Amino acid sequence: MSCFYFFAGVALLSLTVSVSSFMVVGDEKLHHLHHVKHTALFNYFLEQHNKTYATLVEYYSRLHIFSGNLRKIQLLQDTEHGSGVYGLNEFSDLSTAEFQAKYLGFKLKPSYADRSVPAMIPNITLPRAFDWREYDAVTGVKDQTMCGSSWAFSTTGNIEGVYAAKTKKLVSLSEQELIDCDQEDDGCEGGSISNAFDTIMSKLGGGLEEEKTYPYRGDDKACRLNKKATQVKINGYVSVSRDETDMAKYLVENGPMAVAINAYALQFYVTGVSHPIQFFCDGGNENLSHSVLIVGYGVDRTKFTHKAVPYWIIKNSWGEGWGEKGYFRLYRGDGSCGINDYVRSALV
Repeated sequence: MSCFYFFAGVALLSLTVSVSSFMVVGDEKLHHLHHVKHTALFNYFLEQHNKTYATLVEYYSRLHIFSGNLRKIQLLQDTEHGSGVYGLNEFSDLSTAEFQAKYLGFKLKPSYADRSVPAMIPNITLPRAFDWREYDAVTGVKDQTMCGSSWAFSTTGNIEGVYAAKTKKLVSLSEQELIDCDQEDDGCEGGSISNAFDTIMSKLGGGLEEEKTYPYRGDDKACRLNKKATQVKINGYVSVSRDETDMAKYLVENGPMAVAINAYALQFYVTGVSHPIQFFCDGGNENLSHSVLIVGYGVDRTKFTHKAVPYWIIKNSWGEGWGEKGYFRLYRGDGSCGINDYVRSALV
């Protein structure tokens, strides 16, 4: 999203808020003013993202959703604890349910059985900041498209990272192989990282093919397993401590980590260190909806008080045009958005 588009959106959104705050008009006139401003911003949004709808009925339905999302953005921004900035992006005409179904994908089934073992936390002194991208252990940002396959991207990203950390060789692995061949999960309808690891070890010969030999399509197809083409193998997987200092230690010593989070605020994330209030981003397995990859951490400073703001550096799978070139930063230290509830890593 261009800076111009974001700030134009903020200006119009602010104007809408100022109208409701400072103009003394009748309810009917106030509603009309809101509608005019929202419609103008919606039409600009459609132009920027080259979107069209098949019918006028759908246009007005999407406008209604868009207007509701403007209110959500305002609430997120007004209650933000950190430096996170929320605004309009390609997801702004989607309802929460649509967004979850099409672009997320973490799901734990009732029959879920985690076979991980507890991770051994190294006894090390942590550097102030660390980023595996600086050590060539992270592939480029990928795009899951309209497929709830984040679980597959988080899994491959973790294996790619720990393999590169150990061997100094970075290989881009196939998410599509997991979507097609993992019968424990539901492909584009969602899945879990642990199930993916179990499938790799029990049914895929212990490893995955490279992305170039089994490319991503973003839908569910028949499995075309070729164990001879397997490039990177794993020996098991671990669950990492919920203590975020321990998480950082494991990350530094072993490589990027696969995690699940509550992704409500990500639908509108633009930049900054996101730190939503608990109401919008509660943790717990029942609230985890999206799988991502922690690749590092750092410390920011507040603008006026210069107070330290610790954060995680997290790789998403919505392409480089989203967030901070495909990444986002999340507050580190209080389990924000359930970041420490489900942390897994392969052993290679």
